[in-house]
Amino acid sequence: MEHLEKLDLYQNVINELRPFEGEMLKQIKDFYRIGLTWTSNALEGNSLTESETKVLIEDGLTVGGRPLRDMIEAVDHAKAYNYMFTLMGNQKIAEQDILYIHKLFYQNIDEDFAGKYRDIPVFISGSDYPVCKKENIDSEIHDLCEWIKTERKQYHPVKFAALLHKKLVFIHPFKDGNGRVARLLMNTALIQDGFLPALIPPILRSEYISLLEKAHKNDSLFINFIVERELESQKDFLRLLHIPLP
Repeated sequence: MEHLEKLDLYQNVINELRPFEGEMLKQIKDFYRIGLTWTSNALEGNSLTESETKVLIEDGLTVGGRPLRDMIEAVDHAKAYNYMFTLMGNQKIAEQDILYIHKLFYQNIDEDFAGKYRDIPVFISGSDYPVCKKENIDSEIHDLCEWIKTERKQYHPVKFAALLHKKLVFIHPFKDGNGRVARLLMNTALIQDGFLPALIPPILRSEYISLLEKAHKNDSLFINFIVERELESQKDFLRLLHIPLP
């Protein structure tokens, strides 16, 4: 069975369990808030463990011996995650949403650059490909938002989410935090279409970075990687509810 067929089969089972409301919805949001915050930050070198992330976000307890920046990243990523869910009720992702997600995540790290496009040239270490020139960021983001608005329905929702992630990373509009914003945008698109958040654990970091690099020429392997991550989210969710896999 093709990955997308299996994805849709599992999605049908999940859809039969809807609507998710009240305490059930809260549990789902809390579960993925920890998972997405921990994995996304860990991919970028954050030293907090999953359990430390949980204690910090849910109980407000700081972790001794960890860098202050790592704790700020966890708390503020959770705020950006919460904002992501305010966008769940429609299929719109606007430029102001991209900027605000970055601002929420980055405001206590570097206020001068939070929610603002970079005005300096940057490059991705280890990549053979340049990112967008600083003077072209506005037009590239405008084109991205137009693509979201006009082309979204042409793709399977998970493929669209993967492509959105790729496009944002390749533009690299911010001084820092591009990967985390890209993963938040990807997951915004997923939940808007009724799918679960897709998590990329740090153990898959090398594969993830390698496939993103290869996506400059052929993005099919990166799309398949994201499809597999969504499949794992679906399987985990059904197991948590003791629902047999189809």
